[in-house]
Amino acid sequence: MPDTFVIATAGHVDHGKSTLVNALTGMEPDRWAEEKKRGLTIDLGFAWTTLPSGRELAFVDVPGHEKFLANMLAGLGPAPIACFVIAADKGWQAQSSDHRDAINALGITHGLVVITRADLAPDSVDATKAQVSAQLRGTTLEAAPIVTVSATTGEGLPELISALDEVTATAKSPAASGRVRLWVDRAFTIRGAGTVVTGTLTAGTLTTGDTVELRGETIDRTVGVRGLQSRNSATNEVAPQARVAVNLRDVPADDLHRGDALLTAGAWTIIDRIDVRRTMGEPLDSGIHELMAHIGTAAVPARLRAFDADHARLTLDRPLPVQVSDRIVLRAPGSRNVFAGLLVLDVDPPELTRRGDGARRARELAERPIEGDILAEAARRGAVERSVLTRFGLQVPEAGSLPAEVEEVGGWIVHAPALTAWVESAKSLVSRELAASPMAAGVPVKAVAEALLRTPDTSRRHGGETRRDAVSKANDQPTLPEGTGTANRALLDAIISRAGLEAVDGMVRPPGHTAGLGAAEAGIAEIERRLAADPFAAPEADDLRELGLGARELAVAEKAARILRLGDGIIVSPRTPAQAMRILAGLDQPFTTSQARQALGTTRRVVIPLLEHLDGRGWTRRLDTTHREVVR
Repeated sequence: MPDTFVIATAGHVDHGKSTLVNALTGMEPDRWAEEKKRGLTIDLGFAWTTLPSGRELAFVDVPGHEKFLANMLAGLGPAPIACFVIAADKGWQAQSSDHRDAINALGITHGLVVITRADLAPDSVDATKAQVSAQLRGTTLEAAPIVTVSATTGEGLPELISALDEVTATAKSPAASGRVRLWVDRAFTIRGAGTVVTGTLTAGTLTTGDTVELRGETIDRTVGVRGLQSRNSATNEVAPQARVAVNLRDVPADDLHRGDALLTAGAWTIIDRIDVRRTMGEPLDSGIHELMAHIGTAAVPARLRAFDADHARLTLDRPLPVQVSDRIVLRAPGSRNVFAGLLVLDVDPPELTRRGDGARRARELAERPIEGDILAEAARRGAVERSVLTRFGLQVPEAGSLPAEVEEVGGWIVHAPALTAWVESAKSLVSRELAASPMAAGVPVKAVAEALLRTPDTSRRHGGETRRDAVSKANDQPTLPEGTGTANRALLDAIISRAGLEAVDGMVRPPGHTAGLGAAEAGIAEIERRLAADPFAAPEADDLRELGLGARELAVAEKAARILRLGDGIIVSPRTPAQAMRILAGLDQPFTTSQARQALGTTRRVVIPLLEHLDGRGWTRRLDTTHREVVR
């Protein structure tokens, strides 16, 4: 399968973007009659071609007019490569700056600049190049190649095609095995097929028959992929980068909107609160709080809480599938310009409730790397599942390559100091409980988990400190992650093991631990003395009460093989059944219950439960209502 790439155009209105796309592809990108009539691109247009090298290109042609900046951002947002267009006869203009700022805010580093209409102003080409170079200085396209063309005469088109080949050759290879996040830019109905959505697939692979998650403004459900098209041809599979049309099962097109997203099911965190860093534009603490946030093809009202000029918390009007390292463009209400570009640093930020938390959080974010911070994430929580960090968008290395003070335990990424604290807490808890209850077989696993869950969580209170402080102080007394006692036993089992304990029959205890009798020891010893003298003289209930032996004490003594409990509350020695068998085997067979009672020198109260016990062990066999025999 040939490599495919998606390229979005950018530039001021009426600088020849659509004409250039037409010249390169032979396709008219303007889709609406009004666009063709007015010669003005209003919405996104699409076209494609194949380079001589075999690489396939899909163009997203965006409107250049200031009224349609939101539409432009929807086309540019998911695109990995930009084609910036400046007309030689018009030079740099207002929306040239807006589109440059949008590209810069989105962090698009791959692209090229095309100076069009060279035939109309050949004497202005050099001046336009100099102007473009000056305007792009310090932006992500500063080093982009500049090509001069005339879409009308064909001048420079071979050079442009060669430049496109070079740019795509150095572009980052998309992750075909990654998570799918397809931002929807169109939704419509085709007779006989049903609902179709289109978008730019930048990661992951879509296959006919897939079940995907559909998250949007008015919808939240799983849907089936009925069919796929790319480059106007049906296909069973689409890999990135590509323009794709997805035919969905049983979803009305009216329920879908630009800015909705098709996602790999269960693979994304859908959130409405994120912590961000400014990458360009106005200082975040300039006093503007209500803004419009553009991410992918979505445009969502947002509220900004600035921590300082470069860091802030952004609360979105509705949840979106956002990950660490995503780029966001902010616009002020009523403005057609880019207010600021943002880089997403944290999609699960801590609560900030104390005085000074904002300033402390700014310092911590200033130290956070672009790709996220595994150590900081683990330190703040004590432990976090690898799958959760993956949903956040972090690249979690294998166990042997994790940062210092971080290790992996049963699918959990754990801060080593937190693990040490949990181990010590488990040791102390079990030791304390068994000292207080010597007859206990151990401490219930659930009780250990609940005790660690109740441990004061100081880590959350340090969420706004510097990374160094947060890492060092976050887990003085960390809280075990919720659910560890049931669904997530792997982490709890590791804590138990590292504490030198074991979990047996739902009880946590030191290896080899046997329950002691404590104050009941004297009573049990007295029972043992009496039964040694007369094995068949089981103590009466009053005797047991006088000796301070209740059901709990007797159960512990039985588990320790000190006594044997028969039915009806009869207590005998564990040796009593064997002693009885030696006597019963000497009787004429079969024998009656009365004969057994007389031979054993005991009462009916004792002999009946004792004989039933022997029956149950298969040592004697009941023949009728009154007779038994010893099984030979």
